[in-house]
Amino acid sequence: MTHPTTVAEIAQGVRSGAFRAETIAQMALARIAAYAEIQPAVWIHRLPEAAVLAMARAVDARIGAGEALPLAGVPFAIKDNIDLAGAPTTAGCPDFAYDPATSSGVVARLIAAGAVPMGKTNLDQFATGLNGTRSPHGAPACVTNRAYVSGGSSSGSAVAVAAGLVPFALGTDTAGSGRVPAAFNGLIGFKPTKGRWSTAGVVPACRSLDCVTVFAHNAADAALVDAVAAGADAADPWSRSEADQPLALSRVGVPLPHQRQFLGDLASERFYDQALERLVAMGATFVDIDLAPLSEAARLLYDGPWVAERTAAMADFLASHPDSIDPVVRTIVEGGQGRSAVEVFQGIYRLAELKQQSDAMWRDIDALFLPTTPTIYRLVEMRAAPIALNSNLGLYTNFVNLLDMAAIAVPAGWRRNGTSFGVTLIGPAWTDRALFDFAAQWLADDPYPTPPLDLETPMETVHLAVVGAHLEGMPLHWQLTSRNARHVATTTTAPTYRLYAMADSVPPKPALIHDATGAAIAVEVYELDMAAFGSFVAEVPPPLAIGTVTLADASTVKGFVAEPRALTGATDITELGGWRAFIASRT
Repeated sequence: MTHPTTVAEIAQGVRSGAFRAETIAQMALARIAAYAEIQPAVWIHRLPEAAVLAMARAVDARIGAGEALPLAGVPFAIKDNIDLAGAPTTAGCPDFAYDPATSSGVVARLIAAGAVPMGKTNLDQFATGLNGTRSPHGAPACVTNRAYVSGGSSSGSAVAVAAGLVPFALGTDTAGSGRVPAAFNGLIGFKPTKGRWSTAGVVPACRSLDCVTVFAHNAADAALVDAVAAGADAADPWSRSEADQPLALSRVGVPLPHQRQFLGDLASERFYDQALERLVAMGATFVDIDLAPLSEAARLLYDGPWVAERTAAMADFLASHPDSIDPVVRTIVEGGQGRSAVEVFQGIYRLAELKQQSDAMWRDIDALFLPTTPTIYRLVEMRAAPIALNSNLGLYTNFVNLLDMAAIAVPAGWRRNGTSFGVTLIGPAWTDRALFDFAAQWLADDPYPTPPLDLETPMETVHLAVVGAHLEGMPLHWQLTSRNARHVATTTTAPTYRLYAMADSVPPKPALIHDATGAAIAVEVYELDMAAFGSFVAEVPPPLAIGTVTLADASTVKGFVAEPRALTGATDITELGGWRAFIASRT
């Protein structure tokens, strides 16, 4: 018999005696050791082989004694902000490390059900981030293209499952950390209703919002884990339990067309359109939903007083060990120190109003169907703009916990560069089991098989003409080099443009305006893949924009254009023929 790979196959095989838990553990240990040569940043603490095998043999003994263990012999990984007795908890910060006397509530339930922990996985430090790069242990990368981020903060857990090291892994989710990495690695990411899974023994990010989550390859596996992990826990003051609620899919809410943001990622936009068509084929009818109240709620998390809850969770360590904290994480958490109690209460009041509006939304729809993220970024891009690009990743995820919803992220397509696009079905609290039913139906017949990484396959690319501060040697050229942009040509536009030096622009920037009485303007043309182009467009500030520019050979490319307001106080420099000549004239 072929060795089993899913949660269900392993548990059934061990229970039936077809496999020994010890054998399954040995195979997992071998996979983990081999993959460490490829991605050493997946794990923070791997349990010793002897300890893992001892736990597996104990499972075999329990099976031999007649116990019916629902997760018999299933290896799993644990995000390192969740306690596992016998292993340090670090939250991605070595100086924060402590040795828990007991396992967290969820981990204890899984082990009691026969699951075998393999170790603790890497994360964005203190679970602050959606990208996976904010760790002193290195940045786990997207399994199918390691130039791209894995997503976070549950980075190591997602990679451990996507790479086939374990069949499931625990993450946490406050703003999307259990869903974004699933989207980037072709996985299911299940975020339960707040309080459905215990958070006892979890290092808090925002204690009132935190959820423990699971990554898996299929809905049945995630549902098996939920069946064990869910339930009230007296050790967790946020724990709660209610009956599971049904969820129809006859009326599905989708964003108004102008609210469907993909930040220039044309592949994501196409995949979402295709996902909508698939949902119609499954019997759904769409209802346009105004996302404005949900987006306003999302902004309360980082731009509002809820950032102070992160500060509260780390207050003592922040005061005593500020230099031990990742600089980006520290910047975010320190932002809560200036929040007043008045602001917090005002935020609570506003959230209650927004919650009332979101609850009313469920009268018109059964569920929300959104992109999990608008796009994906390369590691170098994320490091160049860590806060702005990270915020983009939470566009469709940040509001879910604040508004007390349940969610499941599922794959919905693979870009030609090997990265995954995902969609998320969001329902009211306690529709968790119904979400598994949807995911099972969505993935029936394996419509999105994980592709092998084929570096010979040409990527979808875009040609972009730059005319000013992005030219080689100019102040913003790094925004191209950080995206691996390839220089294609140095040329000019068609003779139908005018060039202006905008007033009060820092760094100085030009405005290119189409004008039949104009002239040819010097440009450089670069090639970027779709995702890189999308992230570049997202950083273009008004009054500039990206439009279509005609070149001297009459071909068209994407390029910088400008709104009419860009000409207020601007100087016409068309006669100089280009931005370099203008800069030279100033010096």
